Amino acid sequence: MEGWTRGEIDRAENKDFALGSGPKRPRDAATLILLDRQGGDVRVLMGRRSRKHAFMPGKFVFPGGRTDPSDSRIDVVSPLDPAEEIKLIGTGSRASAARARAIALSAIRETYEEAGLLIGRRGPFTTKKSDWLGFAEHGIQPALSGLRFVARAITPPGRVRRFDTRFLSVWKDEVALELEDGGPTHELEELVWLPISDAKEADIPTITRTILGDLETRLLTDPELKPGGEVPFYYLRNNRFQRDIL
Repeated sequence: MEGWTRGEIDRAENKDFALGSGPKRPRDAATLILLDRQGGDVRVLMGRRSRKHAFMPGKFVFPGGRTDPSDSRIDVVSPLDPAEEIKLIGTGSRASAARARAIALSAIRETYEEAGLLIGRRGPFTTKKSDWLGFAEHGIQPALSGLRFVARAITPPGRVRRFDTRFLSVWKDEVALELEDGGPTHELEELVWLPISDAKEADIPTITRTILGDLETRLLTDPELKPGGEVPFYYLRNNRFQRDIL
């Protein structure tokens, strides 16, 4: 997508996003790419969104959604790796450690709500926040140390909804519990594990395909996804889609 004009992006994504006069400031969002090694392949978890959604209807996506600033106050058994926290803090004019923590925890919460996967460690956990009661009920303490910041993308102008999305990844080993009936929101109608090469050929948004390509390339030289790795950042400037490295 690097170098595409706004018109080219609009044509490529006209079935993914509702076009129109949306909010001027993109809203913070967090997405989690779950990874699993199987033989020589690395697989990613994807789910299909309902065709009734205005935002990417019917597309395969990663679990995720809007960032809730109050998630920053949730207790965790292990914090973000310092190198990852620095990367997340360095994104945006309102950057702070609390905001970085909220982004990471929102990705974990959304993964529980949409996919029924609880990332953390078994142990006592209490909270008064309704969105996190599933962790308390199942005795799972949220953990952030395994998360890696792998990409950032800002939805171009002219969409009904715009997001400043941070794509995080985590290995399946960090999943402490998988609920048989999925997450409480059932927002994703179909969950599948796909090799990255197959996921890129699925019915996915253009930006998702681009980021999967970046992740596939990174894994060739950094198979464990060490903390502090390079993070591609996609955004529109001067009517051209730009790719920077954070």
